[in-house]
Amino acid sequence: MIYLNNLNNHKFLVIGSNSFSGSHFVNRAITEGYKVWGVSRSEEPHDIFLPYKWEKSTSDNKIKTKLFSFNKIDLNNDLDKLIELIDEVKPSHILNFASQGMVAESWLKPLNWYKTNVLAQVALHDELRKKDFIEKYVHISTPEVYGNTEQKWIKESYIFSPSTPYAVSRASCDLHLLSFYKAYNFPVIFTRAANVYGPGQQLYRIIPRTILSTRTKKPMNLHGGGVSERSFIHIDDVIDATLKLALHGEPGTNWHISTKDSIKIIDLVKLICKYSNVKFESIVNISSERLGKDQSYLLDSSAIRKEFNWEEKVDLKQGIQATFEWIDLNISKLRNMSWDYTHKA
Repeated sequence: MIYLNNLNNHKFLVIGSNSFSGSHFVNRAITEGYKVWGVSRSEEPHDIFLPYKWEKSTSDNKIKTKLFSFNKIDLNNDLDKLIELIDEVKPSHILNFASQGMVAESWLKPLNWYKTNVLAQVALHDELRKKDFIEKYVHISTPEVYGNTEQKWIKESYIFSPSTPYAVSRASCDLHLLSFYKAYNFPVIFTRAANVYGPGQQLYRIIPRTILSTRTKKPMNLHGGGVSERSFIHIDDVIDATLKLALHGEPGTNWHISTKDSIKIIDLVKLICKYSNVKFESIVNISSERLGKDQSYLLDSSAIRKEFNWEEKVDLKQGIQATFEWIDLNISKLRNMSWDYTHKA
């Protein structure tokens, strides 16, 4: 149901609205009744990956259509077009989910990662700092900037030790934005969420990829034997926290969004196999570890819990089940799509 009573003067511009987290934020914001403009470099993907197009109610769909406007704009090549849109809309809140992702692939063409994650971002921010109508700029960062947390739950900081071109590019952008906050009082808020998952996620990510393998019996590779440790958090909980921070967070602050639990990747895959009644050995091939892979990303989220009374509501079992349901509902289409990452320069 769309809550039109929540309409107010807040207007959101979401950069990277086609992304997994970006599309879920769009859905949450327009469900709350906010007007949202989305920006991504590609046309909108298949509706399967856009939760704001999953609404069964015809009336709610019509309302969502009125509240959301999509714009195909490439951050690397169309900065003037993006600034023109921003000047026209005058959003009170900008959330930036856009980045060149994928850790392993960043070693192959690192220049692409630095162009998108550093150079294009610096050019954007140098324009945005001049816009006095922007109340909050939420920059969606990554735990990768810290490097391996050595199986310790770490608190928010700017002490970075990135170990891949992807992580270095993201850490560089974070430090650049921090300098803009200090120099210009640019209203940036940083978020870092640990291993987000859920319905609508890209098929090459570990949870949907494993579920698809159990459903189709198509083999999958488990890099390094899956010994690395991660804390998985459901997308709904991440978006709930992100919206709270966008509306009520103080500029210059840095927030972790994470559960308090962790699991080794191999145990996660075995858990999914167990839910599917599929033998682990029948679908999993152990392959070599990826270059620069960190052993653990464990984020202490006590700050956001204390300050905003936030807590996760979806545990790992419930979240995996919800992802199973999404895949099973769309399996006829998903089985024929590419399950591999395709690089876009």
